[in-house]
Amino acid sequence: MHIAIAGNIGAGKTTLTALLAKHYGWEPNYETVDDNPYLNDFYNDMQRWSFNLQIFFLNSRFKQVVDIRKSGNTVIQDRTIYEDAEIFAPNLHDMGLMSTRDFENYRSLFKLMVELIQPPDLLIYLRASVPTLVSQIQERGREYEESIRLDYLKMLNERYELWISKYKASKMLIVNVDDLSFHTNAEDLSKIIDRIDAQLHGLF
Repeated sequence: MHIAIAGNIGAGKTTLTALLAKHYGWEPNYETVDDNPYLNDFYNDMQRWSFNLQIFFLNSRFKQVVDIRKSGNTVIQDRTIYEDAEIFAPNLHDMGLMSTRDFENYRSLFKLMVELIQPPDLLIYLRASVPTLVSQIQERGREYEESIRLDYLKMLNERYELWISKYKASKMLIVNVDDLSFHTNAEDLSKIIDRIDAQLHGLF
C-alpha cells in the first residue's frame, strides 16, 4: 500500500512521515532534499535553475513511485509527484521564472509519467497558513530556505488549495496543521492516527 503526504514548504510532511512510519511500522520514503544538487542554486537564482530543479524532482519522484509499487511493502511517501506539476512548476512559470518552452516540455514529460504509475491509495494533505509555515521553516533552520518570500508561500498555498479542491485520484484526508502540534503533542498525533485508521479500513 502507498500512503502519500502532501503540503506546502514547512507544513510538516517529513515530521509526520517519520511519526506515522514509526507508529504503523511502514517504510518511510523521504523527499530528496539534502542530496539535491540544484536547491541552493535555485534559491539564489530561481530563473536560471527552475527548470533544472523541477526536472530533478520529477525524475526523483517518478523513480520513488515505481520503486514503492515494486517493493510490495506499505510505504509512506513525503510529498507526491503531483505537487511538482500542479503547484511548483506552474507557479514558477506564472512568476516568469520558467520559460513557456521549458514549462511545456516539463508538462509533457509529467503527463507521460503519470500514465505509467498508480496514484497513492491514501493522500494526506497538510493544510497550513503562511504564519504557521514561516514559523516551522524558521524552526528547522535550513540555510537555503532563509530567502523564501512570504508572497511565494502564499501563492503556493493558493495553488495547493485549488489542486486539493479538484483531487479525485484516490482517498484523501485533510489535516489542519494550524490546529495541531503533532510533532510535540502525542494527543494531537493520536487524533490524526484515528482519522487515518478510519480511512484505511475502507482500503482493505
